[in-house]
Amino acid sequence: MLDDATLAFAARVFDLARDGDAGQLADLLDGGLPVDLTNAAGDTLLVLAAYHAHPVVVELLLTRGADVSRVNDRGQTALAAAVFRQCEPAVRALLAAGADPATGSPSAVETARFFDLPAMSALLEDQG
Repeated sequence: MLDDATLAFAARVFDLARDGDAGQLADLLDGGLPVDLTNAAGDTLLVLAAYHAHPVVVELLLTRGADVSRVNDRGQTALAAAVFRQCEPAVRALLAAGADPATGSPSAVETARFFDLPAMSALLEDQG
């Protein structure tokens, strides 16, 4: 069981990804924070940064070795999150890092189709 101080620290770390604070995240990663740290919902820092449309943080995490194929407890990937938010720079970065548009449930391809996001569909198809 983690103590209250550790839980509070973890919450702050996940907030940094949600808020797009690349500087503080970089410092923490440099200090040994695991790049694939996961919260209680299975969200990685990468998933949160992608969902909140912070491409600079997405790039930072990718350069630090974040796993682009991780899925959260709902089966969602960072790529599907970026597609949902229509964050083209994050989608491009994730694809360049090897994210598979067919991974997850719903996958990035399914997300683009379901929400009728033709620009995102085209971007994903260009990678095929």
